[in-house]
Amino acid sequence: MRWLSLLGFAMIVIAALVLARIGVLFSPKPWVIVLQIAAALLMLWARVSFGLRSFHADAGPTAGGLVTHGPYRFLRHPIYAAICLFISAAVAAQLSPLTVSLGVLATAGVILRLLCEERLVAERYPEYAAYAQGTKRLFPGLW
Repeated sequence: MRWLSLLGFAMIVIAALVLARIGVLFSPKPWVIVLQIAAALLMLWARVSFGLRSFHADAGPTAGGLVTHGPYRFLRHPIYAAICLFISAAVAAQLSPLTVSLGVLATAGVILRLLCEERLVAERYPEYAAYAQGTKRLFPGLW
């Protein structure tokens, strides 16, 4: 399971690096800037809410209890939602077969990673099942 999580992480990183390398990760278009700032703020809020826990490239659950406050009240994976928003805005600003493919790669990496993470977190925290029933994974009202 952890190797799948690492694969998902690699997919996200590769997509972001290639988008940056070809010069489309950031855009001067105002609507892209607004969406990417919103994504960055969501990620920052999630990290602050998560506390001083360390980041794990393999999406292993951390000690300290299940986090259900801050953006985690609304989404189970606000950091992954922020990644999707940030990359999707970049892709939408510069649509091409390559950028769309990279957006799909990043999104597939996010989905793979969050599914692995949910399984690992559910094993560690029995209360996760009840929490998951009351919150969406990535997008309020959708999924």
